[in-house]
Order: sequence, then structure tokens, then C-alpha cells
Amino acid sequence: MNDKQIKSKVISSLFWKFMERLGTQGIQFIVQIALARLILPEEYGTIALITIFISFANVFVQYGFNTALIQKKDANETDFSSVFFLSLVVAGLCYAILFVSAPLIAQFFENAMLIPLLRVLSITLFLGGLNSIQNAVIARNLEFRKLFYSSLGAVVGSGIVGIAMAYNGFGAWALVAQQLTNQLMVASILWFTVRWRPGFLFSLESLKGLFSFGWKLLVSALINMLYNNIQSLFIAKIYNPAMLGYFNRGQQFPSLIVSNINGSIQSVMFPALALKQDNLHRVKEMVRRAIVTSAFFIFPMMVGLAVIAEPLIKILLTDKWLPCVPFLQISCAAYALLPIHTANLQAINALGRSDIFLKLEIVKNVVSLAILGISLAFGIYAIAAGMFFSSVASSFINAYPNKKLLNYSYVQQLKDVMPSLLLSLAMGVIIYSFSWLNMNPGLTLTMQICVGVLIYFGMAKILKFECLSYLMITAKELLDNRKKRK
Repeated sequence: MNDKQIKSKVISSLFWKFMERLGTQGIQFIVQIALARLILPEEYGTIALITIFISFANVFVQYGFNTALIQKKDANETDFSSVFFLSLVVAGLCYAILFVSAPLIAQFFENAMLIPLLRVLSITLFLGGLNSIQNAVIARNLEFRKLFYSSLGAVVGSGIVGIAMAYNGFGAWALVAQQLTNQLMVASILWFTVRWRPGFLFSLESLKGLFSFGWKLLVSALINMLYNNIQSLFIAKIYNPAMLGYFNRGQQFPSLIVSNINGSIQSVMFPALALKQDNLHRVKEMVRRAIVTSAFFIFPMMVGLAVIAEPLIKILLTDKWLPCVPFLQISCAAYALLPIHTANLQAINALGRSDIFLKLEIVKNVVSLAILGISLAFGIYAIAAGMFFSSVASSFINAYPNKKLLNYSYVQQLKDVMPSLLLSLAMGVIIYSFSWLNMNPGLTLTMQICVGVLIYFGMAKILKFECLSYLMITAKELLDNRKKRK
């Protein structure tokens, strides 16, 4: 494909990926609000703890090989089928380990409910293995419309199941049923919408070729998963499940926003970059565009969310969840830097430099673990604040190799995002002043959101932000293309 065809394909894929994120996460947001009102913080904390162990096992099942399938230019049916069968075998081994280890984990955290909950929820490992191959097929072909239908159907169906069970007093089991139903429905819908089927093919040579690229990503993902969840493990052990529930709930709101915007851009960006990996100048342009575009949306949302955190939690989740407000505000600061993290890492992977990726993960996690070790002595809020300092350090570490690979330094990247950051902070100061008026929380929240949106986009238009102009031109091109197809 030429540049024009790739751009058209990327824009179309980005639209459907964003619609998938917006639709599914929007409905998921409503579902989570309903569940939070019906389920206690300590029950959420228990499931959050279980999810850590399952997520760690999922790294072995899903990471490395599926990314290698996307990155490999000439991946064939033997490659896909070999990875599929390997994923099922690994899922079985991981499930057996978790099943046997469940009593020991429950004993360590002094919570007997962990045993049955962990054993049942771990079934998602098998479904996740299947879904990862289907997602790789979709990503290679940039057919993200199919993910839209599967994700939307799954989130609606699983949401109904979860809310119904929570309403009838099933507590933590409602969350287990919701997650199982979601994975099952995604796998079922993709089975009928994605044409790929595993063949009776298995090649160790094929796996060796993919492993040469994928093993570094696998180790990187393990290191990253360990660090991302080690804070939660300490909180669960030192404090209690309720505090872990507050901590995780505080992360959930900014994570939801970032996964919608940045996740959509990066999911489309990696296969697009892989197509142009031989043209470094073009890769640099695409990385810069991804960073600037993500920052333009994410910075104001993170600043705004931090400002309106308390009235938002009161209205949506009730006063029982107010202890999560400080965690939410700190998480906003940490997640705001994600565009710089992911865009740089996607470029490194797309160029086939998984060796650099692994080195970065090791360095980042050594630094982050040092920060965590220091923060443990100062309490729960210091542990949370450590996330922000780790995020700042990691953003620099992730960007460092691209100074040489793409001639795109960290200083240049900061200059590119600085206009959006400064405008976001100015907007945040203005809308924060509304909290001094002592109005009804609902009215305050409404005014802050409306005024914040008007100020940010109005000033971006007045100041002629290059990113806003690009987005408007791109949106027009997308509409024109859709009209031509009709």
C-alpha cells in the first residue's frame, strides 16, 4: 500500500477502534457505577487482588507471540495456528498452577474466599488465548470494525449478568460472572466475524522465528506487569481489601479515559508503523502525530478529572467511595504522560527492536521499584504518589532510544505536547474556582465540565493549535470518504 492508502486505512481503522473503545467503555462505565453502588469496597478489593494473579498468568498466554504475528511481514497460516495451539497449552499450565496455588495465596492474604474465586475466574485464561489470536488477525488487516461489534455486544451482555447478580446479593461473584461472560461473548462473536480458523498445523521452526522477536516482549511484559501490580500486592497485605478497592477505583476513572483515546490510537498505530518500518522519516512523523493528538485530548481530561474528582465521586458512587478521591487525582497525573510512553514503545517494537524494549523495561522497573521502596515508609498516599514520579522517569526512559532511532528526542516531544499541557492547566485553574461558590454538587460539576470544554477548545481554536487543525481536516477527509463509498 502507498502512503495515501495507508493513511485512509489508518483513519478508517482509528474511527472504528475509537468507536469500539467509546461504545464499550461508555457502557462499561455505566455498568461499573451500578456495580459500585451495589457492591462493597472490600469485595472490589478481593477481585482486584485475584485479577493481579490472573493478569500475570495472562502474560504467558497472550504476550510476545501475538505481537510478533502483527510485526512479522510475511506471517502465514502455520504461524497463526502454531501460536494458537501453544497459547492453549500455556493457558492449561497456568490454570493448573493457579488452581493448585489458590490455598497458599488465600493463606498468605488471610482471605479464604480467594480460593473458589481464583479457581473460577482463571478460566478466562483459555478465552484470552483465543481472543489474542483473533485480535492479531484483525490488527494485521486493520479491520477494527469487527472489534467494535464483538466488544459492544460483550460489554452489554456481561453488564446485564453482573448487575443482575449484584442486585440479588452475590457480591464478589457478580464481578466474576461479569468478567467470564465478557470474555466468552467476545470469543463467540469474533469466531463468527473473523474468518480465520486454526488449521491442524504446528511448527517448532515457526515458533522459534516468532520467539526470537517475541520473547523479549514477553519478559518485558512480565517485568512491567509485576511492577504495575506490586503496589496493589503491598496494599492488600499491609492494609486491607477495602483500601485496595479504593486504590483501584481511584485508578479506574483515568484509566477508562486514557484507554479510550490513547489505546485507540496506539492499537491502530502499531500495525501501521510496522507497514512503514523501512521509512524512518515516515515513522517519526506518525509517532509525533500520535503523541501530539493523544496529548491534545488526554491532558485536559486528566486535569479536568482531577479538579472535579470529589463532586464526581459523591454523585456517581456515593459517599462510601470518597476515600478513593486522592488516589484518583494522583492517578490522573500519572496517566497524563501515557501518550509519550506508548508512542515511543510502539515505534521501537514496530522497528523490530524488541531487544531495546526489554532493556527499557528492566531500567524502568529498577527505577520504579526504588521509588516504591522509598515510598513504603511514608504510607499509602506516598505509595500512590510514587506512581507519578515513576511515570515521569519512565516517560524519559521510553523516549531516549528514539533520539537515535528516529532523531526525535525527549526535549522535542515535550515541546510538541507543551501547548496542550499549558492550556489544560490554565483551564483547570479556572474551573477549580467554581468549587468556592458552595453550590449544589451537581450544578458545580455541570458548570465545571461545560466551561472547561468551552475554554479548552475555544482557546485552542483562537491560538490556532496545529493539532486541532489537523483533526478537523482529517475528520473532513473521513466524512468525504464515507460519502464516496455510499
